[in-house]
Amino acid sequence: MVRPRNLQNGSEGEVSSGPLTGTRIIELAARGPGPFAGMLLADMGAEVLRIDRPDPPPRPQAPDHRLELYNRGRRSLIVDLKHERGAEVVLRLVERADAIYEGYRPGVAERLGIGPDSCLDRNPRIVYGRATGWGQTGPLADKAGHDINYIAVTGALYTIGPQGGPPVIPLNLLGDYAGGGMMLAFGIVCAMLEAKVSGRGQVVDAAMVDGVSLLMTVVHGRRLMGMWSDERGTNYVDSGAPFYNVYETSDGKYVAIGAIEPKFQSELFRAVGVDLDGIDVPVTAVDRTSWIELRRRLEAVFRTRTRDEWTEVLRDTDGCFSPVLSLGEVAEYPHHRARDSFPKVDGVPQPAPAPRFSRTRPTIRRSPPEPGEHTLRALQDWGFDREEVQTLHREGAIQ
Repeated sequence: MVRPRNLQNGSEGEVSSGPLTGTRIIELAARGPGPFAGMLLADMGAEVLRIDRPDPPPRPQAPDHRLELYNRGRRSLIVDLKHERGAEVVLRLVERADAIYEGYRPGVAERLGIGPDSCLDRNPRIVYGRATGWGQTGPLADKAGHDINYIAVTGALYTIGPQGGPPVIPLNLLGDYAGGGMMLAFGIVCAMLEAKVSGRGQVVDAAMVDGVSLLMTVVHGRRLMGMWSDERGTNYVDSGAPFYNVYETSDGKYVAIGAIEPKFQSELFRAVGVDLDGIDVPVTAVDRTSWIELRRRLEAVFRTRTRDEWTEVLRDTDGCFSPVLSLGEVAEYPHHRARDSFPKVDGVPQPAPAPRFSRTRPTIRRSPPEPGEHTLRALQDWGFDREEVQTLHREGAIQ
């Protein structure tokens, strides 16, 4: 990994200050975990160069490229990887990079001439990230799939849902982003740190089935201890417990409580005025005899006020209470406003980089780019002279 330095990013003149400042990473554009990993790395200060395709697969397009939020923070150039000189453009960039990653099916990058062996031959220190659903090996490696398929075979989907009901899809957060994109970014940073010591790169196989399985480690442990039931909606953090649940309010909105510990239960139950006659308090995850009755009583109590009224009543308590906010409400939530958790970039509010650092503060350096927006300047910054770029453009290798 190259020594950190202040990077002036193109003509914008903005200085990166995140902890990955000084690293250069190439993103071969794909969907799902790859763009999310690129956002994480760019937020942390890495110079991420996104290589877009001249003929991207059809998908719903944002009316404004600035709204593709997870493409933020990097520059974009278009390289035709099927052109006879396309692979050479990428390999030239690899010579100056610390890492490169792709989200193709196994074998695709090799057929394009930009697989791990080709990149490591050109730069022995390069870290090569590979994001897939099934991984690079195994009987399903070549099969198509999406987030829902990967969380299905890891047990994660099975565990989420109400008692007596079907599994509930948790958006595509677990496979694409937590088990995929975050694990890919984590693996790339780990391998870059190791390469700094050994001088040798390696391949990072970031499979969503592996990442989601890892996220389920605690649940597996609880099950082995006999503390987790395979029946959905009967456990202490899956909507089974009355003290860790969501309740509807009088205006059809919801509140969430997470009063697991006895002291938080006491404060919450006292503040809401729930009838505890016949209920043994504290209510524990082990003794579940009163769960159903206490949940029934809490449901009745919370329906007596609106969500915002309960928020005001419980504002100064320590009962692990929160209003359930819609996406349109979160940016104006007082805590988020105090922490500037949804800054505006070019007028577009979006989640701030996380985690936060005391000295090397991450920033969002630029809006999501239009594909190919930075082709000329980016190639020159990465070692191509102007005449080469013009030739490559004329021959159709880049756009």
